[in-house]
Amino acid sequence: MFQQSSGSETNIKLPISYIFFSMIALITSQLLILLNGDMLITGTFRLPAIWSAAHLFVLGWALMVAMGAMYQLVPVAFLTPIWSEKFGFWQFAVTALGILTFATALYLRPQDALVPGIMTLTGILMFLVQMYMTLRSQAKPNILTLFVGSALFSLLLTIALGITLVISMKTGFASEYYQAMFKTHILLGTVGWFSLLIFGFSYKMVPMFSLAHGFTMKPAAYVFTVYFAGIILMVAYFFTGSHLMEILGTFMLLAGFLVFTWHVKKIIDKRVKRKLDRPFMFALFAVGCGAAIHLAAFVSSSVNLLPKTAGPILLLYLMAWIAFSIIGYLYKIVPFLWWTHKYSKEIGKKQVPALKDMMDEKLALPLFILFTGGTVLLIISFFVQLMPIFYIAQSLILMAGILFSYIIAKVLTI
Repeated sequence: MFQQSSGSETNIKLPISYIFFSMIALITSQLLILLNGDMLITGTFRLPAIWSAAHLFVLGWALMVAMGAMYQLVPVAFLTPIWSEKFGFWQFAVTALGILTFATALYLRPQDALVPGIMTLTGILMFLVQMYMTLRSQAKPNILTLFVGSALFSLLLTIALGITLVISMKTGFASEYYQAMFKTHILLGTVGWFSLLIFGFSYKMVPMFSLAHGFTMKPAAYVFTVYFAGIILMVAYFFTGSHLMEILGTFMLLAGFLVFTWHVKKIIDKRVKRKLDRPFMFALFAVGCGAAIHLAAFVSSSVNLLPKTAGPILLLYLMAWIAFSIIGYLYKIVPFLWWTHKYSKEIGKKQVPALKDMMDEKLALPLFILFTGGTVLLIISFFVQLMPIFYIAQSLILMAGILFSYIIAKVLTI
């Protein structure tokens, strides 16, 4: 039915479509949070507007960015072409429409979110089929395959649990397990899907952006084993309520992340490139933030404060680890993607822009300061519960989102 890709290069329109949609979702989600901060700052997260903003941020921005990036990075990382680009465009249309209608339903009438949720699930299932058919043609699976494959499986479980939660809300099905399923939904969607995916592709992008050679990949197996064990222990804690499981789970997640951090440092130590680019350094800064966040979760769990600190820790996890990683890497990926598409075949025939000229480095520092400053102030606002601080913080993050979207869009005009 669908024509398969014949080469290793993906049609530029496919990943760019995902990235363009994601930028709109990012700005909209941050605007919704800004307009509903009066309830959010008091710790009231379960509001239709906040549900809508959260799903626009996680699904509309982070998930769509990840999908678009994977359409470009999978052929490079696994040396196999995308199974079907035409199928990819259909998948984009279904997923984008599903997320848009799902977020709208959550905002206006959460009880009617089932059908849009199923449409979103359909789009994500189409993506999983695409990735499965692509990865199965890989000549020799490796540790990256394990990370990415496990991340994709976590994504499937996340969406399945999300639909189950909507059914439970509407019919009362499995209502006694609602809280456990809700927490597992969040865990698999953040720690299982995004973190494992970032781990996997970091092992490709860190050496590429730092020009590192001669490093060992053996620690990656320990990273996966320990971190995945932490995920399983946390799910067990959600369903049993065992404090011991909670402590062990947060400890294993911390241990796995620290091994990953140490391994990234060892790779960087083998670099040929002396001066690292600011966007890449921001991605490395996100790794440091992630380690600190995991430590905070373990300490909170040890003193039995995790239920009270879960909100700020989750917010930091989404912003300072996941979002900062995506922003840092995307700042590098989009120029490379566009330069390869537009100028790679012109080398030697005429003068073309250098890859470093494809992105305005001068805007990188203000962008990262806005994101970092806004995130720090946002966390402070939750502890002191002062609305002026929240509005300043969220305004900075919204400005950063708009600036980031402008930077990405500007690349496509070069």
